Amino acid sequence: MATMVKAPLTGVERTFDPNELIVSKTDLTGKIVYGNRLFFQLAGYTEQECLGKQHNVVRHPDMPRAVFDLLWETIKAGREIFAYVVNRSSNGDHYWVFAHITPSLSSDGAINGYHSNRRTVNRSVLEQHIIPLYRKLREIEASADSPKAGLANSRKFLTDLLAEKGQSFNQFMFSLEQA
Repeated sequence: MATMVKAPLTGVERTFDPNELIVSKTDLTGKIVYGNRLFFQLAGYTEQECLGKQHNVVRHPDMPRAVFDLLWETIKAGREIFAYVVNRSSNGDHYWVFAHITPSLSSDGAINGYHSNRRTVNRSVLEQHIIPLYRKLREIEASADSPKAGLANSRKFLTDLLAEKGQSFNQFMFSLEQA
């Protein structure tokens, strides 16, 4: 399969109806095995272009590595996670989602993939809390001597923030929704 070339960022935000859900499924390695119509529409790719590709084909560079690191750690351990995520469309546009990501289980209880449902975001939570937090995490990641150190430093910042609040990441996400 040919490599997908990423278009320059446009700064244009795509939105979708609050009554719609974006759905995608991946295998254990994060390769897309299913996407619904809205997923492909917002991503700007056809089903044929996406199936078998890593889900990070829609990863936006403004998304902190620390959040993805926590996300993968959580779902690989068999737990669900809720997170605000900014994705990148094929033409360089972006779209924000509130994602619920869960492991998919085989009949014997083994994790055999991952499933994500995404809905529209709470605009005030996004602007007042998520964007500033994600900007801070990216600054921490960028200021380190290496990508590995940047990830460790931003994960520590996030872990310390959650400890200070006495909340898990999911509890923190929902506390912002209730604020």
